[in-house]
Amino acid sequence: MKNLKSISLQVLDGELLILDQQMLPDTENWISVESPEHMIQIIKQLKVRGAPLIGVAASLSLALWSKKGETLSGFKSVAEQLRASRPTAVNLMNAIDRMVAVATESSMNPQQIADKAVEIFEEDVRLCLQMAQVGEKLIQDGDSILTHCNTGGLATVGIGTALGLITHAHRTGKKIHVYVDETRPLLQGGRLTTWELDKAGVPYTLICDNMSGSLMAEGKVDKVFLGADRIAMNGDFANKIGTYNLAVLCKHHGVPFYTVAPQTTIDPSCSDGSGIPVEMRKEDEVRGVFGDFGAIRWAPEQAPCHNPAFDVTPVALLTGMVVGDQFHSQEDLMAGKLNNHFND
Repeated sequence: MKNLKSISLQVLDGELLILDQQMLPDTENWISVESPEHMIQIIKQLKVRGAPLIGVAASLSLALWSKKGETLSGFKSVAEQLRASRPTAVNLMNAIDRMVAVATESSMNPQQIADKAVEIFEEDVRLCLQMAQVGEKLIQDGDSILTHCNTGGLATVGIGTALGLITHAHRTGKKIHVYVDETRPLLQGGRLTTWELDKAGVPYTLICDNMSGSLMAEGKVDKVFLGADRIAMNGDFANKIGTYNLAVLCKHHGVPFYTVAPQTTIDPSCSDGSGIPVEMRKEDEVRGVFGDFGAIRWAPEQAPCHNPAFDVTPVALLTGMVVGDQFHSQEDLMAGKLNNHFND
């Protein structure tokens, strides 16, 4: 397999390396992935995260492992375990299904399996650039933009989805300012998005999640851009918990609200948001926080908690959606235009 490199993932001389996102922003530690089972552990621990990125990472781990002479039945078994490691992000399922298909069709030819994994990597890079070029036109010079969670190069192997669009607008010379939701309970905005914006030189202000409404009331937010982990065919979409709150606030304050995702995030088997599974995570994530700085608990050790990783936002609250190289207005989405991505 040829060498591959992004800010969050590398393949160097046949070794798959993952940037440990639990150690950011202060420590950049690279994990050598030993096996697909090790990758499952890394995914579940959120050391690697972001719907597009985990699909690419899982595919590469399978491809490198297949060179050891594994059987097709063994390949399918491990692939299914990878596929189930994060239940909401459909990019992972799509990527694994493509890997299983090529393994089956090629009778476990390692080169063809590796070529498919590299194709999935390079496709994500290309899709990120397409989204940035299309979506950047929605940003005006002087805009103040609010974003939620992390959707940049730490969530993809390209420049990112929503955050890639934002940093691309900055590189074209547009003077923008970004408000970054901290993104409770795992602080992906505070730990990861700020880290990426620092590196890109984009002006930003970190805020607590519950400050966004007051900023909108003061007229300080011009637009909201964020990502998606699964998009239903009617335009409903799942994204990091707190997205629905922002959508409702934007509707009330008249702030344009956009989601940005590659077409690999569309689930053609899901007609609307009611069919999107929502991952429930450990209660400890709500009781406190952990990272390179250590572990801190701020609630009673046995405090009952509710911890869905995602929520579902109905299409009626969207202004529009950037999907790959296409922009869809709310009217387009409600008219079924997402089918275009499968009919071209």
